[in-house]
Amino acid sequence: MRTQTGLGLFLLAACAGSSDEADPVGTGDTTNGQETGPDSTAPGEGPSTQSTTAAVDTSSGPGSGSDSGGVPAELARVGHDRELRGAWIATVYNINFPSAQGMAVAAMQEELQSFVDVAVATNLNALFFQVRPEGDALYASDLEPWSRYLTGSQGDDPGFDPLEYLIERAHVEGIEVHAWLNPYRAAANAAVPTVAPHMATVFPQFAYEYGNLLWMDPGALPVREHDVDVILDIVDRYDVDGIHFDDYFYPYPDGSPFPDGPTWDGYDGPLSRPDWRRANVNTLVEQIHDELIVAKPWVRFGISPFGIYQPGMPAGITGLNQYAELYSDPLVWIQEGWVDYIAPQLYWPSTQTAQAYEPLVEWWVSIAPAGRNVFVGNYLSQLGSSGAWSVDEILTQVELSRQYQLDSPGNIFYHIEPLLSDRDGIATLLATETYPYPVLPPPLWEQSDVAIAPPVVSAVGADVSLVAGDDTPLRGWVVYRDEGGTFVLDHIVPASAGDTLALAPGRWAITAAGKNDVESLGVVVEL
Repeated sequence: MRTQTGLGLFLLAACAGSSDEADPVGTGDTTNGQETGPDSTAPGEGPSTQSTTAAVDTSSGPGSGSDSGGVPAELARVGHDRELRGAWIATVYNINFPSAQGMAVAAMQEELQSFVDVAVATNLNALFFQVRPEGDALYASDLEPWSRYLTGSQGDDPGFDPLEYLIERAHVEGIEVHAWLNPYRAAANAAVPTVAPHMATVFPQFAYEYGNLLWMDPGALPVREHDVDVILDIVDRYDVDGIHFDDYFYPYPDGSPFPDGPTWDGYDGPLSRPDWRRANVNTLVEQIHDELIVAKPWVRFGISPFGIYQPGMPAGITGLNQYAELYSDPLVWIQEGWVDYIAPQLYWPSTQTAQAYEPLVEWWVSIAPAGRNVFVGNYLSQLGSSGAWSVDEILTQVELSRQYQLDSPGNIFYHIEPLLSDRDGIATLLATETYPYPVLPPPLWEQSDVAIAPPVVSAVGADVSLVAGDDTPLRGWVVYRDEGGTFVLDHIVPASAGDTLALAPGRWAITAAGKNDVESLGVVVEL
């Protein structure tokens, strides 16, 4: 069972070697809203009290969970305010993991455990782990070489599987793990050689040096097919909860043209070159969505684009135009339903007029169709870097996100280190004020009509045993207690933590939560 423990046990010192010199999720120039580094990478109050939907409808009958005597159980419609609470774990340049190359297995595992521990302590429910920073792998793969960030040499086996280990440790605590991949970046430093089966070695004709980067051509069919194969391989072999991209499609411009002339010359169609580039990216996004629906429909797919779609959208916003310069079109992705969420990187303080946080949140939320989510990306690693980046600023940004994303708020923090070190007390404040208890992320919209069978419940004394009502993959059990005729959230039990609960005397309702984060009706138990 996931339990609360003293924050001091988990808030560790900052990992050696962490740096914001290169930000794989995307830093913004705080003057003009434009990327600067070589790897620069909801409405309404969220749940601030444990109030939930009342038990407004009860029923019993065939298929409902039953008590130990086999009598059909009373079922109740219950629920709680949902919110995605995530943090990015960056591996490029050893920003978060591993904190140095060539570490012993036990030391790397200790670092992975620390991420889980701080997520539990601060009541986060999702970790976004960068498993493919440059066409490589932080997991065992026949399609990509081991990442050089593990051992110092690309292709060298680190002695264990970091993704597998993190999933195992996180799921025990009810924390989701989303695999974060960079689809086109082949090397963060083009001077470092790649080794087979790296995609730049397999498809050298589509690998271009751009500045100090090595970049794969998004217009090349073999590159797209390889990306899809890599993602399906991860989803097939690992119990990941999501697939996630950041803002890297075509590279951030450095003043020189991107050298995709051969693939453009091979195109014989009606699109202009900019539209063709956007179509290349759109085709990959759509194909991944379609493949995931077939492979594992409960795996959430989302992208974290640059925080400005186009200057002037909304009015007064200036900065880099991702539509025209990155050939990134998140409006199409979300409005066509190819992604379950977008997480725009709003990496500017709320006081910065030219990239003002609040108008940007409101605008991004406004363009998302009903059922699709906007989980804001927040620049937590800037905390304390200037007077504009105070703890109050970070907490204000979370509250603004909640204000505009009424039905399903969410925030993802770049990156996890300030939580580990409890920089300026941010982890303590999140745990005690902003996220005082665990919640589930919002249900996956495309799975919202999938009925989750209520658990089969039997009670003996204070012990309650739970059995899944069918073979639907479950995230866990959600326990509600009756307070004056209203069921309120009490706690969440990960499915992997066991199937026996000890409950105090009283009236309870217990739901099964699928891996799609959809809950069943609650089985009412009186002890």
